[in-house]
Amino acid sequence: MSIATTLGRLCGALMASALLSPCALAADSSDELAALAAVDQKWEKAYKASDAETLASLYDENAVLLPPGAAGVSGRAAIRAYLAKDAAGSAKAGISLVLVGKSAGGVSGDMGWQSGSFVVKDKAGKVIDTGKYLSVSMKKGGKWLYVRDAWNSDSPAAPEPAPAQKK
Repeated sequence: MSIATTLGRLCGALMASALLSPCALAADSSDELAALAAVDQKWEKAYKASDAETLASLYDENAVLLPPGAAGVSGRAAIRAYLAKDAAGSAKAGISLVLVGKSAGGVSGDMGWQSGSFVVKDKAGKVIDTGKYLSVSMKKGGKWLYVRDAWNSDSPAAPEPAPAQKK
């Protein structure tokens, strides 16, 4: 076989590979986005069940939770404690959190992100708040783990109290 024939075949194989790679990457990316969305669904289910162990297992050992109106919470153990208290308080008050709509996300290598919306309902099922979330995840050992997790309300902040009047 001549060098020209070998180079021609090699170039053809490289071109075919380049043309087919976006399809393979899109399929991989689609699978990874579905895996990220599944983590969010697992989080929602565990929160509703006040299952702090499952919630904590979804976070990296060095993750940071960024709750609204509170200081950041660093590390899996601290996140477990925060979410255990928060989920139990919600359950006791009859408040439920529901992820709504289709989440958006992206993946680049072993890093991924998800964002979406949620509603908070009271015992009667009345919507008492709406909001959005953003999470950044890292794939470790074949498992997606949150490394940053933030959410906030769509409601305006409560007004500051008026200053006390001097007499």
